[in-house]
Amino acid sequence: MDFDIIQSAPEHKSGIARDGFDELRATFEDFKSANDERLSALERKRGDVLLEEKVDRINLALDRQTRRMDELALRQARPTLEGRGKPATDTAARERKSAFDAYLRGGEAGALRALETKAMSAGSDADGGYLVPPELEHEIGRRLSGISPIRGLASVREISGGVYKKPFMTAGPATGWVGETEARPQTASATLDALSFPAMELYAMPAATAALLDDAAVNIDEWIAAEVELTFAVQEGAAFVNGNGTNKPKGFLQYDTVANASWVWGKLGYVASGAAGAFAASNPSDALIDLIYALKAGYRQNAAFVMNRKTQAAIRKFKDTGGGYLWQPPAQAGGRASLMTFPLVEAEDMPDVAANSLSVAFGDFRRGYLIVDRLGVRVLRDPYSAKPYVLFYITKRVGGGVQNFDAIKLMKFAAS
Repeated sequence: MDFDIIQSAPEHKSGIARDGFDELRATFEDFKSANDERLSALERKRGDVLLEEKVDRINLALDRQTRRMDELALRQARPTLEGRGKPATDTAARERKSAFDAYLRGGEAGALRALETKAMSAGSDADGGYLVPPELEHEIGRRLSGISPIRGLASVREISGGVYKKPFMTAGPATGWVGETEARPQTASATLDALSFPAMELYAMPAATAALLDDAAVNIDEWIAAEVELTFAVQEGAAFVNGNGTNKPKGFLQYDTVANASWVWGKLGYVASGAAGAFAASNPSDALIDLIYALKAGYRQNAAFVMNRKTQAAIRKFKDTGGGYLWQPPAQAGGRASLMTFPLVEAEDMPDVAANSLSVAFGDFRRGYLIVDRLGVRVLRDPYSAKPYVLFYITKRVGGGVQNFDAIKLMKFAAS
């Protein structure tokens, strides 16, 4: 397995980001010009196939450039891992890192087992693996927040047990107005219930060659984090959107839904797009306005749109009554595209537009969706199952679910 370490000067990275940002803005101007021409042709009832294809090509180019800008912003935001030109914070941390490095490279578990036994750690069983150093665990969490779209939006809570229970009031305490000297009758107390968020096991199993492990110049911590980030992020991203709650988090699209006019706690409200499997033929953006204002004002302040790139490509063509485009590219390098001034987050696990699909979500996900991470990421070294490769069985426990059913609204692609 090849392992290339690429380091760029901050000035070089920022220069690339600025160039990509300028290119994105220029492409969007080309898109607006081509789409305006397409709309004019439609108004004259003279559809032009070549013009339609041109708009679609520029639309795809915008998607590619937006993703590239997101990747550049993520690389710039990643902190340096301990061990690459950065001293350990104290003797215990250095000792822990040295023991963990020896275990990964050569399978020497004695020092690591002694440290975990001394710390009364539950991870000291060699058959179950060993806990990674806290610095590496936090780095994995930061990487996942950067590339898993829902994790970057939602609330994240670390827990030490297997289940997190969050109480909430189904009925508040009775209150009333009284005069200054009138008696205060006893009122009914609040009715409480609880939401449960169990932590499920997520794993990755990268493989390494003996040459990689023998190479002292290779930062094994960096390699571990890089290997698991994509695997964990892909699995998490799918589960936070569509997970069924069995051995995985429950995605927000898997909860019961109801028309927003009939919303009740425990279900997510939806707004109809106006046509089966599509936006309404006339004034299609009206449904987006309805979706925005289906959310209470207190949640709109920090709300964001979530959809996949195909849905975004369709919405990118919408205009307001003044002829301005509702979709706008990032206002600065490293920023997010916006839709009607709200941030737009691209999540490929959101469904494509189809009859009765829930393809657009809008809400304050930090208040609406909760992710629970059980403390501790474990690594089990396996040099036997796939010789001559060494496998690393890496596990973490994570759960998730809706914690506030009033903070997220959906668009259902139906007539009503």
